[in-house]
Amino acid sequence: MRTLKIIAALLLLPLGLYAQQKPQKREAYEFAGEIPTYVEQLKQELTYPLAWQNSGIRSFRKWQKKARQKVFDCMMTPPKPATDYGMEVVAEEQREGYKAMKIRFNVNAYTRIHAYVLVPDGKGPFPAVNLLHDHGAHLFIGKEKMIRPFGEPQEVENDARLWADNLYEGQFLGDYLARHGYVCFSADAPMWGERGRKEGVDRSKYDIIAGNMMMLGRDLCAFMHYDDIATTDFLSTLPFVDQERIACAGCSMGAYRAWMLSALSDKVKASAAVCWMVTTDVQLSTAYGRKENGGFANCLPGLRQFMDYPHIASLAAPKPALFISGRQDKLFPVPGVEAAFNTMHEVWTRLGHDDRLITELWDIPHSCPKAAQQRILEFLNKHL
Repeated sequence: MRTLKIIAALLLLPLGLYAQQKPQKREAYEFAGEIPTYVEQLKQELTYPLAWQNSGIRSFRKWQKKARQKVFDCMMTPPKPATDYGMEVVAEEQREGYKAMKIRFNVNAYTRIHAYVLVPDGKGPFPAVNLLHDHGAHLFIGKEKMIRPFGEPQEVENDARLWADNLYEGQFLGDYLARHGYVCFSADAPMWGERGRKEGVDRSKYDIIAGNMMMLGRDLCAFMHYDDIATTDFLSTLPFVDQERIACAGCSMGAYRAWMLSALSDKVKASAAVCWMVTTDVQLSTAYGRKENGGFANCLPGLRQFMDYPHIASLAAPKPALFISGRQDKLFPVPGVEAAFNTMHEVWTRLGHDDRLITELWDIPHSCPKAAQQRILEFLNKHL
């Protein structure tokens, strides 16, 4: 009878609690850490047949059209576009040399979002930068990582200041560029800031939500890219923006978003990416003890069967592009960064514009310090 009571109690015990009390580990296994044990074999099968260097297509424009379409194919079904933006200004604040606005508009047919816009004093139209925020496993704020917030709950403003201190050496990139004559725009990516979960921030839910999106035939990472394209389109309609001088920039996941956006949108004329470029063979490597921590935040289904990261970034050629990576960046081993840079230089060189591709390795960790922000400004001043 006592045995039956114990069995009954175990059956009633919540599965999650039982797993916490007694972690289950089998003698045989197929995954170690977060990657399969046969990862090296899988990487050998990645031949990247749609890279320009491998495609056999001699015309860059023909290759660009075909390869870009493949990226969109892997991004699955896009969100239905908004019929109109319906922009409204929610709040304004005059700052030193520029005005800050918080606005609302329809980014697609499903979602009306907030964004920050900084407009320099004086007569426009001005060059503009779509500033794409990072991941950082910190989803409570998004756009507030790039532009100093105002009129927000104190918790949000404090968090933004701490984040800027941590990753951007205490300086908001958007405010810095606005003081030097650039319209700066930043919006939350899906799952960040004001586009998060009703229940609150929980990083572990991101992958579950991404899986549920895939069950609906959509990809959460792709929605982020579609939104970046849509916000750039929106930015180009603002009367104080010179639509022929629009750039994008970001650090970490924001850098990934920046070179992806430049690859996919002709409205972007230049891009700056700090601390996100590598090759897959090094990114997912037993030799370097690496894995991709972003998960579904930078995962487009099946795309690696056709092109690696630098091949996709090369879709932006021959536009001006700045890449800064850190020798102390533990997320992106230097051999993978250098190999990616070399791959991209092959493309820009074949097009006769290698001088427009700037790739630099700095002695910095995973961050965007003031010196890197100054380098972005110098780059934008030269090319916009």
